[in-house]
Amino acid sequence: MAHQSDLIEKDIDAYLKAQEEKSLLRFITCGSVDDGKSTLIGRLLYDSKLIFEDQLNALESDSKKMGTQGEDIDFALLVDGLAAEREQGITIDVAYRFFSTDKRKFIVADTPGHEQYTRNMATGASTADLAILLIDARRGVLTQTRRHSFIVSLLGIKNVVLAVNKMDLVDYSQKTLNDIELEYREFAKGLGIDEIMSIPISALKGDNILTTSENMPWYKGPTLMQYLEDVRVEDARKLAPFRMPVQWVNRPNLDFRGFSGTIAGGTIAPGDTVKVLPSAKVSKVKSIVTYDGDLDAAIAGQAVTITLEDEIDISRGDVLASTDHPPEVADQFEAKIIWMHDDAMLPGRPYLIKTANKQVPGVVTALKYKVNVNTLEHTAAKKLDLNEIGVCNLSLDSAIAFDAYAENPEMGSFIIIDRMTNTTVGVGMIDFALRRASNIHWQAMEVSKEARSDLKMQTPAILWFTGLSGSGKSTVANIVEARLLGRGKHTYTLDGDNVRHGLNKDLGFTDADRVENIRRIGEVSRLMVDAGLMVLTSFISPFRSERQMVRKLVEDREFIEVFVDTPIEICAERDPKGLYKKAKAGEIKNFTGFDSPYERPENAEIHLETDKMSAEECADKVIAYLEDNNYLSRNGG
Repeated sequence: MAHQSDLIEKDIDAYLKAQEEKSLLRFITCGSVDDGKSTLIGRLLYDSKLIFEDQLNALESDSKKMGTQGEDIDFALLVDGLAAEREQGITIDVAYRFFSTDKRKFIVADTPGHEQYTRNMATGASTADLAILLIDARRGVLTQTRRHSFIVSLLGIKNVVLAVNKMDLVDYSQKTLNDIELEYREFAKGLGIDEIMSIPISALKGDNILTTSENMPWYKGPTLMQYLEDVRVEDARKLAPFRMPVQWVNRPNLDFRGFSGTIAGGTIAPGDTVKVLPSAKVSKVKSIVTYDGDLDAAIAGQAVTITLEDEIDISRGDVLASTDHPPEVADQFEAKIIWMHDDAMLPGRPYLIKTANKQVPGVVTALKYKVNVNTLEHTAAKKLDLNEIGVCNLSLDSAIAFDAYAENPEMGSFIIIDRMTNTTVGVGMIDFALRRASNIHWQAMEVSKEARSDLKMQTPAILWFTGLSGSGKSTVANIVEARLLGRGKHTYTLDGDNVRHGLNKDLGFTDADRVENIRRIGEVSRLMVDAGLMVLTSFISPFRSERQMVRKLVEDREFIEVFVDTPIEICAERDPKGLYKKAKAGEIKNFTGFDSPYERPENAEIHLETDKMSAEECADKVIAYLEDNNYLSRNGG
């Protein structure tokens, strides 16, 4: 393997020290499908003699079997390691490669060009200092070129190499390069990219990769490798105020208590004063501990354990920070979100928000707009679909310490996790806190829920009836309420149709509207429980996540899920409102059971099968559950 050094044989320690002292550049290759990203990386490794003999032999053999360049070497096969990638000739996952030259060390991420795998491209870009944006000289600036450029700018990458590839297929035309560069720079004006370096190349032929191309004597700039070796990329984290999210409280014995994590910004030394957030308590650094011994100082990027002079209650999720410039603490933000899942992002739907060191429940309270990647204009929307980018308001269940992403990416970034499947569905970058959130507090009330419940001599709860349209939810709920009223209980029924005449009259029946419909009903139900009432709700409420959201709004035992289970064929036969007939005729869109899903409850407290039981028998079963679990008296809690 080259980039060989005589030191490897003569003095391995000196060689390793020389490698350690080299600067490291992390960069990505991105762009549209077939623009030549994998071929470029393969060519860099090959021409730099950075592959082993057995790799070269395998490459030559694979190129004959499955290559796309006839008898020539297919350099893309050096990077496209997945069988599916080789079969399709495209990159699917992010492939990382390490290599070095006399001047610098490099980690390169080859990212997918296909729109379907934009999420993987964003993953690769999240740790990069520079982006090589490839453009096929024959096709020019494409939609995916713009999408990747926008993501690069969102993730704070300030240096872009505009590598116009396949110049050999346009007769090495200078006009082609100039036209593409002019169009791209016009598009990129609003992206905030500090430096764009345009280099015409042929990854396949090797033009302007390591050596200056004889085919383009009109080009006077550096080769790609020269630029990568010489470009200056400052690590802004080292200049930022000190930040260290606590990942682990290190307590091996009674005599030692340290706080472990990776420094996300700035420097720290023993004797420095730090503030612990969100508690705002202050102490001084006693020592900085590592496996190799204590340090006199530590900088951004280092994983350390910090001990303090004072005994302070600190746990995972807290942040140690500079006292002069501490991060903000808030529970509501404006953030940019890149959506990465086939199921759309819906405002009002609960998610888990995971930062560098903390995971808290949260909800997107508003989608302010999504961004058209072609024009960068802002477009009104009710949801974000796969690979779309939007600006949203976000509300968390508890406050976190943060910096704006533009100031400190590690302190300002988060991922979004689906609460039901634990799947990562999106990534976000915090812009700023919503200031008004810090001015809103819970008002203490003299009269409590317990006092209201005692007066009514009952245990308040939500009886949440869910099921398909026509399953009999409203019928059963009405009978149950009448029987509770006959026993002197204080109740109220919220019916799906009734609330759409007032509270929710502005909502339609899209998935986004259904989520907001249930969110509002959940909040109203919570207030009714606080008033000491037994509230019955009759809503299709098709999504488990929204039903779970309402359950989380109230205390244990205060949410009783009643699954009114009726086969859709029977519901369609009943069809009391004629909705199934209209849905079959295509007159109604987003109708649950047809073109909108219903997610059956998995562990409902009460299961009613209305195809086997009468409405009265179903009501009997609900009343029996309330009696057996002491809801009809004040000792149910």
